[in-house]
Amino acid sequence: MTPYEEWAQRHPHAAGELACILTPATATDAGESEARAQQRARLTIAQQGAYAFRNNVGATPSRCPDCNGPQRVVRYGLANDSQRLNERIKSSDLILAIPRVITTAMAGTTIAQFGAVEVKRPGWTFTGKGREAGQQAWLALVAKAGGFATFSTGEVTL
Repeated sequence: MTPYEEWAQRHPHAAGELACILTPATATDAGESEARAQQRARLTIAQQGAYAFRNNVGATPSRCPDCNGPQRVVRYGLANDSQRLNERIKSSDLILAIPRVITTAMAGTTIAQFGAVEVKRPGWTFTGKGREAGQQAWLALVAKAGGFATFSTGEVTL
């Protein structure tokens, strides 16, 4: 493990902020939408041999179709078990499975490292306010557990 990786494990929030600072949008990205940045991120992730899945998070009222019973809220997306939890932590737009070859101890076995990418429109800068605080909390949790976690305005380097 490199000295930076050791530091990042001890300070995941600071490592996330540093990643945001070091990942500026390019001049050609000006005015591009977050949806387009997400497609670019998914393409660069796939080109590196990993898998990226869209993680839609939300809640919607629902009634039983057979009995038209009382309305219930159906929640979906990772880390969205309750409204209270969703107020504190917000899972990322993209969830990744990154193939990693394990060395000697596991004799060349490949595992899938968990990853999370929170996509923002090009030109975005980290403020740490509102939803960003919950998104950063999710990325810090993933990084602390040994996963890949970052904000992105387009390309992603695994």
